[in-house]
Order: sequence, then structure tokens, then C-alpha cells
Amino acid sequence: MADTLKVALVGLGFGAEFIPIYQRHPNAEMWAICQRTASSLNEIGDQFGVDRRFTSYEDLLKEPDLDAVHINTPIAAHAPMALAALEAGKHVACTVPMATTVDECLRLVEAERESGKTYMMMETAVFTREFLYAQELHQQGKLGKLQFLRGSHQQNMSLPGWPDYWYGLPPMHYATHAVSPLLHLAGKRARSVVCFGSGRIRDAYVERYGSPFAVETALVELADSDLACEVTRSLFDTIRQYRESFDVYGSERSFEWEQTIGDGPVIYSGFEDAERVEVPDYGHRLPPEIAPFTQAGVYDEEHEHTSFIQGGGHGGSHPHLVHEFVTAVLEGRKPVGHAAEAANWTMTGICAHTSAMKGGERIVIPET
Repeated sequence: MADTLKVALVGLGFGAEFIPIYQRHPNAEMWAICQRTASSLNEIGDQFGVDRRFTSYEDLLKEPDLDAVHINTPIAAHAPMALAALEAGKHVACTVPMATTVDECLRLVEAERESGKTYMMMETAVFTREFLYAQELHQQGKLGKLQFLRGSHQQNMSLPGWPDYWYGLPPMHYATHAVSPLLHLAGKRARSVVCFGSGRIRDAYVERYGSPFAVETALVELADSDLACEVTRSLFDTIRQYRESFDVYGSERSFEWEQTIGDGPVIYSGFEDAERVEVPDYGHRLPPEIAPFTQAGVYDEEHEHTSFIQGGGHGGSHPHLVHEFVTAVLEGRKPVGHAAEAANWTMTGICAHTSAMKGGERIVIPET
């Protein structure tokens, strides 16, 4: 078995933040970068010292020495690009969501099986400090029996400046940040969903996708479990400080996400006891070469610049994602966010929006 994974990063906006992590990972090689715009491609390549550069994704996939691609492109491109890579015999890491339709999700699950390659949806929410902390409490039995879980991802993208495809996007079509912590913590898949829409976004936004709702809220039934989950998602014309959160209610302790940024989450114990806690960093779980990337900035001595990673990369998740992908491929195991799991997380949101558009009809989520 090879001890190094040769990775090409595709899409260099947000995706460029992963370059120095791959460069420092002891079992990865930042083999190439790919971007349609040559000027941006060369700027990033020069900045990070990556010599192999491609403006054509098709040409990149023809390279026999390339092992894997990490896709960070606009949402609609995720599924077709991931499918093309699997069919070309490459391992795939892809930012969220997996796809925009149920059919695409199911095709990707089948493509992973047929190819024998690894697919991983790079879901930041299941590698944040907060999630790893709650998961640790659960694994240690400190929460007791899980009784209820709630996820919320509220964001106001109404101001100009985002790529055009975002405006009017159905909220639940980008719900994996709120869905995945609940399902992964419970260790269950979503079986069905009932969702209602609330409010209305401006008409100009409605026209693009035909989705009128300002907020979508769903109740999710879990398979082989007595648990239900609540998921709330908003994107436009709803005022709230950014919140990408989850709450966990157990028979012994409960965990609630901070109400506003900087407050700190709360642990409830006993009957009335409540304590704000400082969530630890989990860099110690990583190879020492990339552990510093859980923090906000890392100085690159070779290229003499600081790689600034906002918020330590979504709650310190970025180096954990890279390490999970690289080691899963090299060890021949399924990663967190493998195709079947990613499909369930993604289809929960897609089916939730379908339910909302049908006035709250229960929608059964296809099995994978």
C-alpha cells in the first residue's frame, strides 16, 4: 500500500485554505491545483509553490499519477465533477453539499461502489471543536441516553457580493451543516422528514429556484431509533447573527450551542445546574505537522507568509478533514462522510424542501 496520497485541489477560492495543510501532512502530496481562470491559478500556485497547474478539469483527470481530487467548486458542479473523478479512477473529497438532487446522490453512492474508490464529503460540522467535544461527552456516557437533537444554520446572505447562484437557493438544499452533527452523533440515518416553510423572501430571489420560504424547519425521523431531530435553516431576509449550531439533550447532561458568538456553549446537569464551558482544541488528535492548523493562522517558513484560516478553518475542522480523507484512503476504510452517509445527510435537506413545497407532506428518504 502506498504511504503518500497525491491530491489535486480543484477550485481555489475557499479551497486554497487547504493547500498548506496538504503540503504539511506527512502522508499527502499537494500534487496539483486546478482553476479555470489562469491568472488566479498562477497567483495561488506562486503563493504556495505548487508547480503543476491545470485550467482543464478533464485534462487533470487524465493524469495517471494523480490519486485523488478535492473539489471546492460551486454547488451545482459538485455531483458531476465527483462522478467524473470516480469514473476516472480517482478518490474524491468534495465540499458540501454532495449534490442538488436525490438522483445525483444515489448515482454517487453507486459510482463509489462500482469504482472501488473512496468518496468523502468534507463536512466541517462533524469535525468542529464543539462537535468533537459533544461526541466525547457522549462516548464517555456523560450525556446519558440521548433524548432529542436540534440543528440550526441561520445566515443572512441578502446583501450583494455572493455568486449569483446563491440568491434564492432553497434553505434546505444547503442543510448538511445542521443535519450532519445530529445524525452522526446519534449514529443513525434519517428515514423520513416533515418540513414547513415560513415567511417569504423577495420576489427577485423566488424567481431563480421557485422557492418562496425565508425559513424552513423540519422534524426528522431516525431509522431504528426512538429519536427525532429538529432542523432549522434560513438564508435570506431573516435577521440573525450567523449561527451554525447543534443542541443535544440527554438524560444526564445536555449541551447547547452558544446563543451569540463569544458567549460560550452551556452544559446543563442535575435539574437546574447550568455552566458555560470553554470547548478545548483537538489538535492533539492530529499529526504534529498539521495540528497548528486548528488555530487561526500558521506561518509558512518555506514560502515566508502566514496562511490565515478563518476561525481555524470552521471551528478547527480543516486539518481534521484532510487527515480523515488521507488516512481513510491509505488504510482502505470508509471515512466519516462516505458516500452513503453523505447522501443521507444531503437527501435529508433535499427531501425536507420537497416536504415544505408540498405543505408539510411526510417524505421518505431513499435508502442507500
